[in-house]
Amino acid sequence: MTRSRSTAALIGILALLGVWSAPVSALEAPEGRAILTVSGDIGTTNQGDQAVFDAAMLAELEGRTLETETPWHEGVRTFSGPLARAVLEAVDAGGEQVTAIALNDYSAEIPVSNFLDYDVILATHKDGERMSVRERGPIFVIYPFDRHPELHRETIYGRSVWQVNRLRVE
Repeated sequence: MTRSRSTAALIGILALLGVWSAPVSALEAPEGRAILTVSGDIGTTNQGDQAVFDAAMLAELEGRTLETETPWHEGVRTFSGPLARAVLEAVDAGGEQVTAIALNDYSAEIPVSNFLDYDVILATHKDGERMSVRERGPIFVIYPFDRHPELHRETIYGRSVWQVNRLRVE
């Protein structure tokens, strides 16, 4: 009887350890050309201490399509891409702000609360077409301006970085 209790206890302990030490879901390595690198306070990586995404990986994340006017386009345009908060969730981000960095090293600090309060997208497409660098791609931070009039202010316009290729979570 003592032996069966010991065995049962050992099985119970191993079962608990198995649950507690279950591997964290890994982020697959990109198969295509990388278009976004996320670094900083993140818990899930796929390339050293960074998370690197290609277009297909971003397309798999929860996304949105929104129609909105922007200060940089004439008329209403349709933008689509992953929700910024979905990207942060995918990398297990822990910080309170994100620095969006463009190809030319322009950067803007964006509070994570913006991503939680609004459906901010990391637009990869405009009017159904992939955005090229010439068209402000590969990624353009787009706020839902038409749904939230309070977003029409210089602070938010400054956070709407285009040609984004890096995010740093702090």
